[in-house]
Amino acid sequence: MTDLSGAVWRKSTRSGDNGGDCVEVATNLPGVVAVRDSKDSTGPVLTFTAQAWTDFIAAAKHEGRAS
Repeated sequence: MTDLSGAVWRKSTRSGDNGGDCVEVATNLPGVVAVRDSKDSTGPVLTFTAQAWTDFIAAAKHEGRAS
């Protein structure tokens, strides 16, 4: 299990202030990127390798341009 005690969380730049569907991301941990639901900060956390996260973001940006 990854130690998340030093995680510095930031809200997605696409998240609004209306309490809607938001995620927070911690990119300051060595070798992993952590993602959680901003409405449930003590709930489950997904972790990805830095490369997997980079690949995911690139794919999401590419899909966004295709529509």
